[in-house]
Amino acid sequence: MPAPRSHSPTAGFTLIELMVVMAIVALLLSLAAPRYFNSLDKAREATLRQSLATMRDAIDKFHGDNGRYPGSLEELVSRKYLRAIPPDPLTDNASGWIIDSPDAASGTGVYDVRSGAPGNAADGSRYGDW
Repeated sequence: MPAPRSHSPTAGFTLIELMVVMAIVALLLSLAAPRYFNSLDKAREATLRQSLATMRDAIDKFHGDNGRYPGSLEELVSRKYLRAIPPDPLTDNASGWIIDSPDAASGTGVYDVRSGAPGNAADGSRYGDW
């Protein structure tokens, strides 16, 4: 017949050990979180720059092919110069773009496009000035 087992009083973790582990995890998170959010902002800014460059290139190609500027961004999509109007990565809205017209008096046509997002980029420039 086997001898009865005795329970060890040191089984499990103490409250102090758990607190030390939680403090180390909190310290690591406090170092990593700001870098993570900073990288998200940089990615949004890079996406915005790429979207603007793509739309401006499509506007230029449309003008070169047709001798006039497109009437709207939707015309670029319908004429297959763009697959879709990209959403502004800062506002997550495809209708938030600011359109500059070639003729300020009539206000028709798309000469340039800018972001409608408020605020400044990491370099200090306004998003609307890009």
